[in-house]
Amino acid sequence: MTDFQARRNLLKIGASASALPFLKWMPASAQGSDTLVVVTGQTINSLDLHRSGTSRASYQVGVNCYDRLVSFGTKEAVGGGYSYDYSVIEPELAESWTVSDDGLVLTFKIKPNAKFWDGRAVTAADVKWSFDRAVSVGGFPTVQMKAGGLERPDQFEAIDEVTFVITLDRPSKLTIPDLAVPVPYIMNSVEALENATEEDPWALEYLHTTPAGSGAFKVARWTPGEQLVYERNDDWVGGPLPALKRVVVREVPSPATQRALVERGDVQMAFGIPDKDAAELAETIDVFSTPVENCIHCLCPNFSFEPFQDANVRKAIAYAIPYDDIFQAAAYGRGLPLYGGEEEITDIAWPRKTQYYTDLAIAKEYMAASDYAEGFEVPLSISLDLASWMEPTALLIQEALGKIGITVEIEKIPGANWRTAVLVEKRLPLHLENFGGWLNTPDYYFFWAYQHGHLFNSSNYLNQEIEDLVNATLHMPMDDPEYAPKIKRMFEIVLDDLPRIPLYQPALNVAANGANGYEFWFHRQLDVRPITRT
Repeated sequence: MTDFQARRNLLKIGASASALPFLKWMPASAQGSDTLVVVTGQTINSLDLHRSGTSRASYQVGVNCYDRLVSFGTKEAVGGGYSYDYSVIEPELAESWTVSDDGLVLTFKIKPNAKFWDGRAVTAADVKWSFDRAVSVGGFPTVQMKAGGLERPDQFEAIDEVTFVITLDRPSKLTIPDLAVPVPYIMNSVEALENATEEDPWALEYLHTTPAGSGAFKVARWTPGEQLVYERNDDWVGGPLPALKRVVVREVPSPATQRALVERGDVQMAFGIPDKDAAELAETIDVFSTPVENCIHCLCPNFSFEPFQDANVRKAIAYAIPYDDIFQAAAYGRGLPLYGGEEEITDIAWPRKTQYYTDLAIAKEYMAASDYAEGFEVPLSISLDLASWMEPTALLIQEALGKIGITVEIEKIPGANWRTAVLVEKRLPLHLENFGGWLNTPDYYFFWAYQHGHLFNSSNYLNQEIEDLVNATLHMPMDDPEYAPKIKRMFEIVLDDLPRIPLYQPALNVAANGANGYEFWFHRQLDVRPITRT
């Protein structure tokens, strides 16, 4: 953590507003100057990030209620406000750390004054139990840990009360950054084990509704589908004590309602607002629009659906997509287009423009050459949580694909069920997707989105050369002479195979009216710790 006070002094002051009717939805204590009210369209479906099917909106609990050993630094952000700094690692729960000369042994000293919410001291044994859990529960957290070379409980050792050691199988450029993402947070292992069962040894059911951390905020109340209320932990030592004592995160599905509330000053922040609203609100209140690093909005044909096993069908779709119309209607011209580029790969920039563009004549040629020249029917699935960009995109794709003989029916899935359907079960034949890599390297993106069986490979894609290339580059230093050629080859393969058809790189939009200190994070969730009221 960096000095939050210094950051606050640099931020713009939002337009002031009086308390208006929205506050009647909130407790009386939610109306003071030490309380922040936030609206979001996303659904928090669990308080435990390690639980299968946990929504991305729930990641904020891992950030605000738990500590990690280390965190990223802070820098000024493109689009206003501040951003995490991937190049800077700072202490959070760890007081200090060392790395052996061969890069295989990492030794951390825990802050001796760190306490869980129940008053018990945080120990290296809690860190080991938490890491053991993350690599053992399976699914997203286990694969995330694997990205940093953290794969087995025998790699973690509590030497004494305050000394924790990680032993790697091989040095990796991703290990320490991977410790700063939300997944490896430290839980109160004593409390968790008291509520574990033989069938649930990692207390997944208990921690689903009852966090047990040492972080800056506790959960005072959670009403699923309505709101989450944070209360400050006055004993937090992971960074400067937050100015806010209470934060109310209210789920408001309607973007129009979110906009009206923040514009009038009924709430102090609207998180993740649509691009159109961001462009218009920026004229009257503070709006922060930050390009999301290593993130692509894309159309995903599922290889489990027989027509999409035909390469000609996939290329027909890639040439039929109305990219410009989507970029204007869904992104409102914000973010970066990812189409109409050169086919030759000359660098390792990622995300990057593909060689595809809108040309119905070429699209029809590919369809005619396919085994499905007469066309077929397919559902196109979108998340209601992400309807602000997914719905206009889906409507335009539906119209375009109809012109090449593909009949599309749009399926709208509730946000609480989306992650399970698209990422866990991987059962949606055609869908929109918006994965963003937490660690900002192309090999890391490929690890998650293109390796078979990994969470964000929602297309069920399998290419053995991609498997081998990702495994070779994931831990390789980026200045290794073999790195760039291997990455370029990876680009060539997936842009020909098209398991994910890139549309554009999005921006994350946050409107503030009476709040300072917003900081963008790669996980695209709200870190409430540095925020103040104005």
